[in-house]
Amino acid sequence: MATVDMIKCCLDSIRQISDDIKDSIVYLDAGSTESFQFIGAFPLFMQLGARAVCSLENMSTLDRVVDWNTTFDPARKIVVITACLLSDVHRYILRCLSKLPTVHHCVIFTSISEAAHSAYPDSPLGPDAFHEYESLLLQDYEEHIKKCPTISREPGSSEFRESIVPEEEEGWSQLASVEDDVSSFDNSSNTRVSYKDDSIGHSEDAGQKLIVFVHHFPLILCPFSPRVFVLPSEGSVAEACLSTEHENSISFGLPPLSTGTPADSDDICPGATLTAQFIYHLALKMDLKLEIFSLGDFSKTVGKLVTDMSSLYDVGRRKRSAGLLLIDRTLDLLTPCCHGDSLVDRIFSSLPRRQRTTSVSHMKGSQSQLKKGPVKLERAPLDVQIPLENIIREEDSKNSNFQLLESIEAFLHGWNTADLDTKVVELVKFSDRLKEDNSLQHSESDILHGSFVSAEKIDGTSYLEAILERRTKDGAILIKKWLQESLRQEKISVNAKIRPGFASKSELQTLAKALAKRQSSLVKNKGIIQLAAATLHALDELHSASYDAFSSAEKILHVNAGDTSQSLAAQISDLINKSAFVGSQAQKHNKMEASPVLVTLQDALLLTIIGYILAGENFPTSGSSGPFSWQEEHFMKEAIVDAVLENPAMAKLKFLQGMSEELESNLNKMKLNEKKEGTSDHLDDVDFDDDQWDSWGDEDADKDTSKEQVYSDVQLKLELRDRVDNLFKFLHKLSSSKGNTHLREGTTYNDDTYSSKTLLYKLLTRVLRKYDIPGLEYHSSTVGRLFKSGFGRFGLGQAKPSLADHNVILVFVIGGINGLEVRETQEALMESGRPDIELIIGGTTFLTPNDMRELLLGDSSCI
Repeated sequence: MATVDMIKCCLDSIRQISDDIKDSIVYLDAGSTESFQFIGAFPLFMQLGARAVCSLENMSTLDRVVDWNTTFDPARKIVVITACLLSDVHRYILRCLSKLPTVHHCVIFTSISEAAHSAYPDSPLGPDAFHEYESLLLQDYEEHIKKCPTISREPGSSEFRESIVPEEEEGWSQLASVEDDVSSFDNSSNTRVSYKDDSIGHSEDAGQKLIVFVHHFPLILCPFSPRVFVLPSEGSVAEACLSTEHENSISFGLPPLSTGTPADSDDICPGATLTAQFIYHLALKMDLKLEIFSLGDFSKTVGKLVTDMSSLYDVGRRKRSAGLLLIDRTLDLLTPCCHGDSLVDRIFSSLPRRQRTTSVSHMKGSQSQLKKGPVKLERAPLDVQIPLENIIREEDSKNSNFQLLESIEAFLHGWNTADLDTKVVELVKFSDRLKEDNSLQHSESDILHGSFVSAEKIDGTSYLEAILERRTKDGAILIKKWLQESLRQEKISVNAKIRPGFASKSELQTLAKALAKRQSSLVKNKGIIQLAAATLHALDELHSASYDAFSSAEKILHVNAGDTSQSLAAQISDLINKSAFVGSQAQKHNKMEASPVLVTLQDALLLTIIGYILAGENFPTSGSSGPFSWQEEHFMKEAIVDAVLENPAMAKLKFLQGMSEELESNLNKMKLNEKKEGTSDHLDDVDFDDDQWDSWGDEDADKDTSKEQVYSDVQLKLELRDRVDNLFKFLHKLSSSKGNTHLREGTTYNDDTYSSKTLLYKLLTRVLRKYDIPGLEYHSSTVGRLFKSGFGRFGLGQAKPSLADHNVILVFVIGGINGLEVRETQEALMESGRPDIELIIGGTTFLTPNDMRELLLGDSSCI
């Protein structure tokens, strides 16, 4: 039987729409662009005959003249592929149609199903959402055409240029003011660009109307490997809120804490509906019949929704059986907060990310929806920017620049000998300026960025798939081995001593530079070169020292958590005090220098969260409302108050919102007082003149001023203490989540190695050994419930199913996954002795400790 391959399924789904792609301009929104970049789909679009692949949000009128297939006919057809709700991309689609007047055929593919569109809060679309949207889009387009009835059908006409950007509201959302990027093109190129059979084409256009089709395209996801995937960061499913304002909510980007009572049908948030629809249609596309299990209140709600859909539509269909395990991220908050031993986690924690294409801050929502929480979340983009300038650039950048100048001079000799003297003079001036200016190097570093493509393979294995299963040291050694093999195949020798075994940063850089020196070798081995560059960036001292310092501090917290609550509280207080001291020193020097140690209050607060989660697991009854005693918490609170007063820049955190100005002014007062105290020692040496005695009787005024200052300082501290008290109530809530502790009970794995494993490892270990898991719920289908309730009395009931009975197991973590969990699930599968099982790991997004800090303490927090 064929194995499950997420990358192949995604590419096959694109091939299935090849008729629509041929001879069309393909517009991708940010979510689908991120997805197709991971699977390496852009060459496939070219093979299928697309004229061009363009950005939907950054659409330009120049898109109509970009043609990979070098045809001169005007574009008649566009294809829009989006990972968002149709209402969210409506304004972009309308802008495309307005700027491309020769287009009369528009096909829209969205990853959000019709049922999800109709079920989404405040959606204007009903059960027949796609046909309704086709009518609405045509209506808005025709209204726009009526407002500009004299628009010429000719793309280069001035009438069209003046009316392509609508400024009034169209459809559901306001079209933002867009720069008229066509003006320069029309002025410079209008006479140069012509179309074949131009008059015939425009006469045909005049009698044609716009035709719109909307279809469902479910497989828009980001596979890191054939069996590991997450959702696009700017897609509607990943951006949907997973919580509303509720006592058990900790973040709008995470499921609520489990209490054993799933939400009512009236309280189901948009994230649950969209996630259920995605999982159902994913299984449908992959021809899988799901047996659904869930762990956590939110997952039980999603599991019920998927089960109801499967019962309605899948009766009598023959499919491959698979087990689905849905898990709440909030059952294990510790794992994504910690800096685990995973090379992929290090890479994603250190590399810069692409800027988001759109901001969700302008999204509109009803008043009732805004009260429950934000309309959408801002997830960190998955598209990392791998720095390649140090790998590709020559050792001496100046020499390469002068080689460029020599090439230009040779070109000028052959171009125009009459003006050669003046050109050479200008070239000499430019070369002199180049010696003093590094702008070219800066522009090089801005342009030379790489990205991951999971479809790239070596010996049949995906690069990312192999790295996901490795620790940091093992992954670096494997990359070194790949580089050496590639160099041998390219017959490139390296003039350096390479030691066997451990891979140092200098060795990796030497091998990668040698492989990238030839242009042919660079193009052929770009996958391993980019992976080596990403690893070098992650192993750089600036990033690796910080990551290792975090990891060491987390290990100390784990050790103290196994001792007493007093030692753990003292360790947390010490970390906070250190951050306050380092922050105050940086403020004095007016700069925050990069340091390999934990220096900021945000770092200390993330470790405080880790400490509280550990305390909740180990000391659940130490305090009346939390894991620590009142005195232990008092010391931690005072440490945070002092740290915030020393570092007012930390006011960006959610629990300090609205206090930035007060904290900044308070710090300025403290600095001013220190200066006054420093100069007061010299007052005895100063001669007072007679004018200074005129203010002898103003002591009362000075006292009143000092009283007001003292009062304002006291008021600020009281307000700050109230904010810190709210923070600790939030920490108490985090410490009460004990989703990971009950798996320790009733098991033979009581050693330290097992206790330090992730929740996914423990779950799969027990599942594959067919042990009972407390809280795991099986969602039986309608037929299954009938056997259980009706025929069971006659002895015809079904045996209780198990995940281990299936050869395909899909584990989906609602809220996100990280690299450590992927590695440990593979370890659990290998230890089980079940090589026949195909394990697929998925999640809402890919989480780093910085992402968790933003979710728990940033704008998405429910503090």
